[in-house]
Amino acid sequence: MTHSYLIAGFGGQGLLFAGKFLVNKGMMEGKEVSWLPSYGPEMRGGTANCSVIISDDPVGSPIVDHPNILMVMNLPSLDKYENAVQKGGMIVVDSSLIERKVVRDDVKAIYVPATQMADDNGLKGLANMILAGRILKELGEFNDEQVEAALKKVVSVKHPDMYDFNLTALKLGAAYEG
Repeated sequence: MTHSYLIAGFGGQGLLFAGKFLVNKGMMEGKEVSWLPSYGPEMRGGTANCSVIISDDPVGSPIVDHPNILMVMNLPSLDKYENAVQKGGMIVVDSSLIERKVVRDDVKAIYVPATQMADDNGLKGLANMILAGRILKELGEFNDEQVEAALKKVVSVKHPDMYDFNLTALKLGAAYEG
């Protein structure tokens, strides 16, 4: 089993953090992993993405040209990467920020109003984790114990208070049925 993710949007949306979380979860499950960040010169507001690979087999290259899972948090990223997703793959869209639908009919499109959900639940800035939770649930890989352990690895020791907020966001995403 190999999942190749492309997580894309604007800088400052927590894309790299979501990728680190997924990679840590994969490592804790004994998987082979890769995490490769990419962002423009503007850390906040410029384009950003990260490639994540989680596999039962060794990862040959960290570059993900044709993901089987695309998580997008802005329209330019959907426009740019929609056609790169493998046939039969999954595109998870923050429908609070992206009004258009996925055009392709050979992929599974999932729409989650993640930014609105985050704002409504006092989790401003955690739409990324809502989407990550929804992806894990869709893959049948949302396990409370593993999710909590991986989250403990990535939440900064400078901000331990963010652990509960991130966990709540992940669980909100996993519970979303929309």
